[in-house]
Amino acid sequence: MNLLYLDESGHPADPNQKYIILAGVAVFERQAHWLDQQVSTIAARFNPAEPLSIELHGSPMRQGRDCWKGVSRQDRMDALRDSLDLIRNSHRSTRLFGVAIEKSALAGHADPLEDAFERLCRAFDVFLMRQHRQGNSQRGLIVVDKTSYETTFQSLTRRFKEDGHRWGVIRNLVEVPMCLDSKASRLVQLADLVAYSCFRHFEKGDSELFSIIQDKFDEVSGVKHGLIHIPVLAHENSSAVLGNR
Repeated sequence: MNLLYLDESGHPADPNQKYIILAGVAVFERQAHWLDQQVSTIAARFNPAEPLSIELHGSPMRQGRDCWKGVSRQDRMDALRDSLDLIRNSHRSTRLFGVAIEKSALAGHADPLEDAFERLCRAFDVFLMRQHRQGNSQRGLIVVDKTSYETTFQSLTRRFKEDGHRWGVIRNLVEVPMCLDSKASRLVQLADLVAYSCFRHFEKGDSELFSIIQDKFDEVSGVKHGLIHIPVLAHENSSAVLGNR
């Protein structure tokens, strides 16, 4: 089974932010444990006695908030970059997926996070179908951080499986999304770092973190099917963004 861990970055209702990001990391079930252990090793640098008290969370790490208060900027940024390096150097089966939506592109048309989730479900499903055609038949499960959208994501997935979405019917997800507290899941924390890196890239034009992981987005023949960008005015031709899958 392939597990897609997702998290968001940016706030749908914040008028000072142009983008909303939904992104994460898909890992084969047998790889999840090893990646978890490697991430925990990074966290243990800052509290060896209680590494679980250290949550890898992009914005607090960069700004020195929460459990990162008092940690030098150099150490915080090294931990952030090292965590992303784990993704870049992870097993070849590991894939990243992300949707970056410029919120004004959907103004009055759709909730940006719901739109992003629909696109990600479709992208992940297409990835699983492609694996099946290549002789590697695996089902998928989406794991999300506990947010105000968890119930919405679950009902949307059920609808996509039963009635379909804009591009067809979801066929390869075994269940509605599983919701976890990010404090309890290192892989959800990695998803947060992926989403935050994308947010810095699209919102701030800062690609320092994004450049570490950009080659891990699902890609075929040079086309990044796993990274979807919806800029202003794109909603009128939104189906074309996914048309080459």
